[in-house]
Amino acid sequence: MLARAFASFGPVYYKWLRACFAESGVSFPRMKLLGALHSSGPKIMSELGEELGVTARNVTALVDALEGEGLVRRVPHTTDRRATVIELTPAGAKYGLEMASGGHLDKVAELFRALSADEQEQLRRLVAKLESLLAGRGFGTGGLCGGDG
Repeated sequence: MLARAFASFGPVYYKWLRACFAESGVSFPRMKLLGALHSSGPKIMSELGEELGVTARNVTALVDALEGEGLVRRVPHTTDRRATVIELTPAGAKYGLEMASGGHLDKVAELFRALSADEQEQLRRLVAKLESLLAGRGFGTGGLCGGDG
């Protein structure tokens, strides 16, 4: 059954991704958060949590750590006093580019290089179609880092 195969692949794939990033000393959740801000711009905390698929507590811990390193900053929302917007600092934007150009995404993309060009294109189309179907059901999607890996 296709649903079972996909459900089985997902957790193994994310375990492998976390291991790829951990080898370089960068956590996968950290890269996802920086990637989300890089690809889509500033976001409120709840949007980040939803996009990353983590709890508010986890987003707060990630943002606290990244803010402590000067990679992100909290700014007041312009119209909602209850919301805080998270944005990349110049250092955070530079760090994200270094991570992307430093081979982290290339390492992730190596798995897909084992597929032929036709298989890669077919997979890209199928994933885009699945994302579109989910978006039509109210589940927006966000890419890893805006890359093609």
